[in-house]
Amino acid sequence: MTLSAIAFAGSTIDRADAIRSDPDKLTALQTWRALLLRMDGLAPVIAPDGGLAWGTLADADPAAELVFLGLTDDGRAGFVAVDPALCGVGSTAPPDPRLWQVMGLLSAADLAIYGAAKALVDWHARHRFCARCGQPTALAKGGWQRNCGNPACRAEHFPRVDPVTIMTVEHQGRLLLGRQPRFPARRYSALAGFVEPGETIEEAVKREVAEEAGLVVRDVRYVASQPWPFPSTLMIACHAVADSADLTIDHSELDDARWFTRDEIVAALRDDANAAFIAPPQFAIAHHLLVWWLQ
Repeated sequence: MTLSAIAFAGSTIDRADAIRSDPDKLTALQTWRALLLRMDGLAPVIAPDGGLAWGTLADADPAAELVFLGLTDDGRAGFVAVDPALCGVGSTAPPDPRLWQVMGLLSAADLAIYGAAKALVDWHARHRFCARCGQPTALAKGGWQRNCGNPACRAEHFPRVDPVTIMTVEHQGRLLLGRQPRFPARRYSALAGFVEPGETIEEAVKREVAEEAGLVVRDVRYVASQPWPFPSTLMIACHAVADSADLTIDHSELDDARWFTRDEIVAALRDDANAAFIAPPQFAIAHHLLVWWLQ
């Protein structure tokens, strides 16, 4: 088994910060040559060739806000529109199976472009009002900022990214995996949890494993990271070692947690019919963690 590219990473678009900071340059780019990433709500629209579907700015709802994604490989400006119907709604839910199927049609580069666009559109849809004074906000810096319109406030708001630790735990050649209530039947994955204020990544890993599985872990090691646009998190993949296999499962967090052998993990990653569990999907960095551990 080989490590695959991490999904939603590796965008080929130049974010061009110098341009998005200059209103005049942004306006000058909004011509017939500019591209508009087509979206169906928060889902990508797939072109006949299997890639992302792009249109022109003429396709945007006149009431929509335009977010500047950056410059494409051929130097054209790429935008995405914030659908007015989404405003005040957005979504914090994980992707449903149909969206996984749609995303499965995309190349790694297209998936990265879609991930950033989705996260930005979702953030704009859910942040129409100032968190400080409650007044309406307006898009700024090409969509990479929102400013409060209240002259007495003028707060600046930026797209948030929430750090999440996701970790495998090893004990004597076996890995600890758990399942959340929302998982499909028989699916197990790495434990995960948000980094809390005042914590390092290592401390978050130790706390989450202790809370969810009752284990004390050591030798926390960073493995990789993944931008995850559901709604907008940075998954920080780690590995740790436990000196005991005795579990105390927090059933308010997990349906179950179990230790799996190397052979059981190999079988699950191969989608064997008789595998002990169903592995996390290839889009998820948990899948990447399992392959990394086997290697």
